[in-house]
Amino acid sequence: MAKSKSSNIIGSWAFLIGVILAIVLGAGLLQSNSTWAIILVIIGLIVGLLNIADEEASPFLISGVVLIIASSLGQQALSAIPVLDGILSALLAIFVPATIIVAVRNVFGLAKH
Repeated sequence: MAKSKSSNIIGSWAFLIGVILAIVLGAGLLQSNSTWAIILVIIGLIVGLLNIADEEASPFLISGVVLIIASSLGQQALSAIPVLDGILSALLAIFVPATIIVAVRNVFGLAKH
């Protein structure tokens, strides 16, 4: 299913804003709380729903899984550096829901065939 230009623009902006927000929150430039975590999750859902076309699903899933694993393990390894720990945690809040949405859509697409 091809994505419309307007949904692609919304998804692209959501991705860019989400990554910048994750860096700002992780760096401690904004007070991190549960509201920001919910906003990051919503941005991840928007990215997964609007920004990833069917033909982009496999590369996104591979990259998403690598990012999630690296962020999770990096967060554990770098927990002594609070800024990096916060950034990786915020990135996980975006990419976990986006990857789940794309994976579920991909599975449904495979089931149709």
